[in-house]
Amino acid sequence: MVTASSSQLPLTPCTGVCRIGARGLCEGCLRTLDEIAGWSRLDDTQKLWIMDEVLPNRQAG
Repeated sequence: MVTASSSQLPLTPCTGVCRIGARGLCEGCLRTLDEIAGWSRLDDTQKLWIMDEVLPNRQAG
């Protein structure tokens, strides 16, 4: 996962591996289709929360 400091705009967690797996998550970035589709509408705080909290928890699970 790529995270950003508060002085940078958050980057996308997209890895270019865009396949939805059996769990309903992208096999590359672990986001749901709704998260991928709505990414551009999220503010920086929401993006950082997903990248720093949500996605690592999905990877561990």
